Amino acid sequence: MKLALIIDDYLPGSTRIAAKMFHELAQEFVLRGHDVTVITPDTTLQENVSLDIFQGIKTWRFKSGALKDVSKTQRAINETLLSFRAWKSFKNHITKDTFDGVIYYSPSIFWGHLVKKIKARCNCPAYLILRDMFPQWVVDAGMLKAGSPIERYFRLFEKLSYRQASRIGLMSEKNLEVFRITNKGYPCEVLRNWASLTPTVPPQDYLPLRKRLGLEDKVIFFYGGNIGHAQDMANLMRLARSMMEYPQAHFLFIGQGDEVELINELATEWALTNFTYLPSVNQDEFKFILSEMDIGLFSLSARHCSHNFPGKLLGYMVQSIPILGSVNVGNDLLDIVNQNKAGFIHINGEDDKLFHSAQLMLQDIDLRHKLGKGANDLLKEQFSVESAAQTIEMRLEAYNAVN
Repeated sequence: MKLALIIDDYLPGSTRIAAKMFHELAQEFVLRGHDVTVITPDTTLQENVSLDIFQGIKTWRFKSGALKDVSKTQRAINETLLSFRAWKSFKNHITKDTFDGVIYYSPSIFWGHLVKKIKARCNCPAYLILRDMFPQWVVDAGMLKAGSPIERYFRLFEKLSYRQASRIGLMSEKNLEVFRITNKGYPCEVLRNWASLTPTVPPQDYLPLRKRLGLEDKVIFFYGGNIGHAQDMANLMRLARSMMEYPQAHFLFIGQGDEVELINELATEWALTNFTYLPSVNQDEFKFILSEMDIGLFSLSARHCSHNFPGKLLGYMVQSIPILGSVNVGNDLLDIVNQNKAGFIHINGEDDKLFHSAQLMLQDIDLRHKLGKGANDLLKEQFSVESAAQTIEMRLEAYNAVN
């Protein structure tokens, strides 16, 4: 098949886990014999359009306003324009035979118009990889009032996006359950997050981050990825404060987002000597750093009603790093990780339990290795990129076979 893959952030410029996942999916489709074109905005383009190849993947990039690290209003405007700008840039490149299927990733919720245009011109199906139930999680977090004009505005685009999908893939059974309650009538299924199964081995000339930071003798609790409201980063900062009594433990956070200022302010207020923050790095550097880490941290806000599986966990699992974190009530990620002995997950707010698990992991290297192996085994069983590609491929081919 000739496939269009659409995402709002892509390599090599992105540091997001989603961009890496999407690239791995694109590469897997190529390995399976498909012709793949990634359509994505680029905020650094001087010209309106760039058609190139990145690591064997055809990429169509179009000029866009900033989508990250800008005001919420500016981001909303630029995201609203994504489909318009993309179609204006590429409509002359798309004929009825250009694509046999569309795969689009949410976030963003603003791809519906573009997908509708491509489907109409090419008479092809579309598969939505739904990873963020926006704007619902913003309402849950109290950042947006239900029923407000802004919320209704976002809902229009959300529904437009859903209506274009021949199939919608959600990341867990609980997410599927919640989605079906609030969005009746859409064909949907579980499509787990994915990762390549090959761990990273840094090159010989790589200078370990441990050495650069003077952390050679430390057990590093690592958080890498988005540092925002949805993660409730104060939760992990409280853990770092509790672990101050153990000089061997060190907390390293790498990423960007709305709560970077918060974590740095808390580190200063609490005089944390066991905490280091670094801004985002490129994907290769990130994978090298992961290969050095001891424990992989994550957190989800207790206010969430959806049940996310953070993409960062896949990076931990690839490198056989044990998982430690917190989730919202009812999130099936807790049972998946705990029952497969891939780490320890607790309900957000159970600070004492999280602290106890951190103590166990710090003090028992054999336990860390056992849980790390469990994490890698879980990845192979349920979260391979091959499985994700096969599921999407099957749905698109089935649609094309009867239409």
